[in-house]
Amino acid sequence: MDWPRLPLPWASDAVARGPRRWWAGPLDVEGLAVGSVSAAASAANSIAVARDSSWRSFVASGLVGASFGSIGRLRLDGEPLSAWGELSGFFRTRDGWIRLHGNYPHHAAVIRAELRAADRVGVTAAIQEREAVPLEDAIRAAGGIAGAVRTPDVWRAHPQHVAAIADRPLVTVDASTGTVRPLTPSMSLPLQGIRVLDLTRVIAGPTAARFLGALGADVLHIDAPGRPELLDQHLDTGFAKRTAALDFADPDGLATVRGLAGTADVVLTGYRPGALRRFGLDRETLLSDHPHLVVVELSAWGDTGPWGDQRGFDSIVQAVSGIATSYTSDDGSPGALPVQALDHATGYLMAATAMRLLARRPQEGGAGARLALARTADWLMRHNAAPVGTDEVFDGPESPLWLAATESPYGTMEYVRPPIFSGDVPLDFPTPPGRYGQDPAEWWGED
Repeated sequence: MDWPRLPLPWASDAVARGPRRWWAGPLDVEGLAVGSVSAAASAANSIAVARDSSWRSFVASGLVGASFGSIGRLRLDGEPLSAWGELSGFFRTRDGWIRLHGNYPHHAAVIRAELRAADRVGVTAAIQEREAVPLEDAIRAAGGIAGAVRTPDVWRAHPQHVAAIADRPLVTVDASTGTVRPLTPSMSLPLQGIRVLDLTRVIAGPTAARFLGALGADVLHIDAPGRPELLDQHLDTGFAKRTAALDFADPDGLATVRGLAGTADVVLTGYRPGALRRFGLDRETLLSDHPHLVVVELSAWGDTGPWGDQRGFDSIVQAVSGIATSYTSDDGSPGALPVQALDHATGYLMAATAMRLLARRPQEGGAGARLALARTADWLMRHNAAPVGTDEVFDGPESPLWLAATESPYGTMEYVRPPIFSGDVPLDFPTPPGRYGQDPAEWWGED
């Protein structure tokens, strides 16, 4: 059975092999997963050609399935990680359902303060007295993360969908700056010698950076010291990169990160729209100051419309966009995708976009691009699951072939390899996650 080709500015020539269906549910999550990874693999092949490298890749669908559930398969000293906080999940309201995201301590604090409750039992009771949309508004206004559960029809009529999602492409590409910069030949991995500054958080952006690092890029991830990443997120997405802490509000910290941006090839950003503008680290300012750059910007809801400046995570987008009601349980409660597919797919589309723009840079110059989790959700909502086939002759997602083990500063890690093959073997990450935030804020080889 054929895999869908995602509607992207570039054609994909990467070969995908393996089973077509393995997750239950009404939507083509497999098609989104394999399509996004195929786009990234094809872009990697393209940049290898541009650098006179013979390196090529193909996609094994079972490995893609394992990779999209990477955090569930991750083991630290033989033990699984806890991916969800006490206050994350669906809650019944007086008139429907709402989904909260309380994994991060500062977001959980907003939920407790708004609902005047200390734990999940108290939060559950308080939410039952509230209406979903007003509570969504109140939690968001206080800096928290919430999404009222909507049907697909209600979401399609919502002003945010109309303004920023409907009829928008999966990837919006800016005009090139015209400042060209050559790519030197590479006889090894396609991104060897390419510098990637990772200003993203949670899953999607860090997944993109992790993949670029697996392809040989020098990836430096920067976080603010006051809002550290969750350890489980770092362990899942911290492969193939280094991490440093810089306070952008401190003049020295800001000067350092802006200097890193100016000497990078690619900058990935994943903060809510407008959050980096006051630091001169938004897409428009970076391209104006450093027109050789490739800047790929991620948002939850798009950067226009009434929610254009709001935060959002994969689980919240699922709740709002109608995915949750499409996966309703037998008892009537809303459900979720089998994996955080919006995050992972958008991450691989970010990586694909970065590499495509990088391959064009010697002729056309630097450029920027924008993606949004809600646009990825919109594609998924339009594509029903493929029928179960009988051609499943390649290893599926549960195959132990996709797993590897390594020693890290945190202990022995068993993890899923990157979701492509190079030659006859799966690609692997060059390094495990290091101590979070402890690397120097400089590129490899700098004194």
